[in-house]
Amino acid sequence: MADPARARKIADRIKEVIAANLEQVVKDPDLGFVTITDVRVTGDLQHASVFYTVYGDDDQRATSTRLLEENRGKLRSLVGRQLGIRLTPTLELIPDALPENASHLDDVLRAARERDEQLAARSSQATYAGEADPYRVAKDEAAGPDAE
Repeated sequence: MADPARARKIADRIKEVIAANLEQVVKDPDLGFVTITDVRVTGDLQHASVFYTVYGDDDQRATSTRLLEENRGKLRSLVGRQLGIRLTPTLELIPDALPENASHLDDVLRAARERDEQLAARSSQATYAGEADPYRVAKDEAAGPDAE
């Protein structure tokens, strides 16, 4: 079991290597704008999960995912050469769901803001259901103690 600090350093190095050399390894013009968002390495340094996002529509994401999977071996070879450690970790390429989650949160916040605005508009026009002063006051008390 490797030191967690060493695993983090290796994960950061893998992220830098893949991000810097992705265009040179995957020499396909159909590859979209890919961003490596995170890399996580297991404690034994045998497996690395590489999270990425693709800017574009669903077709662009599907094409980029296919190209990355086809070139996973080349990426692993590059990582092995650049890291210089005894065992090169296997790479698992995972599309990051961060943009979809962020857009969903934006939608939820926008809907909540619209409901708040509607409620504020309704409450500004609201009137009392009964009298303005709902407490019963005897006629003598209404005049006050100085009324005599």
